[in-house]
Amino acid sequence: MKTVSEKIFELIKERGMTQKEFSAKTGIAESTISDWKKKKTNPVSDKVLIICEVLGVTPYELLSGAEHIGERSRESNTYVVDKQTELGFLIESYQNLDSDSQKRLLGYLAALNEVAK
Repeated sequence: MKTVSEKIFELIKERGMTQKEFSAKTGIAESTISDWKKKKTNPVSDKVLIICEVLGVTPYELLSGAEHIGERSRESNTYVVDKQTELGFLIESYQNLDSDSQKRLLGYLAALNEVAK
């Protein structure tokens, strides 16, 4: 069975990407990526989501090596959001609400979307 880092390098190659491009897209230092190969280490867990987003795979596919046949070109359903942005603030604020307030907010957003149509 392949290590996570071996799977990452395989996916980088499949996507025709260089390690430098991968580094730029993920924000992970080139030296760190090189260490995965040289020292046979794996990325830290807090980098998995951004790696998956850049490579167009789910965390399950990356960590288990499993593929969903026939869906290789599907769009990702994952967003990576910087907490320092308005969207990051919105998500964090939503998560801090109790469940009733979350439902009210979602109802309000649905109503706003209807008005915008």
